[in-house]
Amino acid sequence: MSDALNYLVGARPEAMKAYLKFLKETGKSLDPKTRMLITVITKIAVQTEGGLRQYLPRALDAGATPNEILDAILHAFPALGLAKIVWAVDILLDMDIPEFRAENLGKEKRWHDVKPADQIPEGKITYCDSDGRSLFVYRVNGEFSVYDSRCPHQVTNIPHLALEGFRLTCPKHHWAFDIKTGECVEKGNRPLKRFESKVENGRLFARW
Repeated sequence: MSDALNYLVGARPEAMKAYLKFLKETGKSLDPKTRMLITVITKIAVQTEGGLRQYLPRALDAGATPNEILDAILHAFPALGLAKIVWAVDILLDMDIPEFRAENLGKEKRWHDVKPADQIPEGKITYCDSDGRSLFVYRVNGEFSVYDSRCPHQVTNIPHLALEGFRLTCPKHHWAFDIKTGECVEKGNRPLKRFESKVENGRLFARW
């Protein structure tokens, strides 16, 4: 939540509790994707940058495609106006979410070559790049876990220097993750995105 909402929750807890419950109840009949698309539009309508950065990736996680998100934004043009749409797209471009890059729009998930499997040591974290996306790879007992380097909160790209042992901490809002499982262990409540992976002809591939 924003600082203002956090303040109101503390200053007027009963009123805000009722208000937040109302918002939750109004969306219970909507499927998650539709609810997230509506939330994205509301963040644009009130020009809440932090909220937009937070809910764009949530819409993707809820099953919305980049094209569906863009169509929802453009479909709301009569209510939003061109200035707010341009504002939102500028933020989207600044976030540099790989799924929204022009060359990836409309494409289905595909396998990407990460690196030779024998170059990924057992029991350690390997940081690498593949087709414009940074990854953290954990190998144990011959099994590979491939995680997106972007924080699920606002898609901040977490650098490899933010890794201490098996703890990865996002420098922006300090969400911390156990890189062995991808689970968030401090501050936030959403795990790192884990990609499907496989080894083929001695090379590790990940699918996104």
